[in-house]
Amino acid sequence: MTLRPIRWLALGAGLCALPLLAADGPSPVVSAPARNWVWPRFTREGYRWMTLRGTEVREISANQIDIVDLNITVYSQNPAAQIESIILSPAASYFTREERAAGAQGVRLIDFGHALEVTGDDWKFEPARKKISIARNVRVVIHAPLPNLLQ
Repeated sequence: MTLRPIRWLALGAGLCALPLLAADGPSPVVSAPARNWVWPRFTREGYRWMTLRGTEVREISANQIDIVDLNITVYSQNPAAQIESIILSPAASYFTREERAAGAQGVRLIDFGHALEVTGDDWKFEPARKKISIARNVRVVIHAPLPNLLQ
């Protein structure tokens, strides 16, 4: 289910209200848990920037939403809309004012441009800076040939 950038949208049989505005408008606010939640984000030029998804999302404050089964897909921000990376976590928070995601549980980053995968715990993602910080149990797998690595 994809949510469109409109003011109010009824979700599910319970008709819980989810105000959702354009990417540069106020943050989304959830009064009750929303299920199978999707929040597409676009640049001012109208190019897809990123999409946040979760099986459940709940408002914690005006600045924080907690997301179960977080999936962040980051795009190239151009007409091609190529997927650059995907970030997966079983539970995380998204801070709408700071435009960042964070979680204490595990995270998995799949970076298609650099052909690598990174996993770990206790992480923070800043999409505007294209930066992810992982504090514990970091593991990096490079899916590309490394010629002359041991020479």
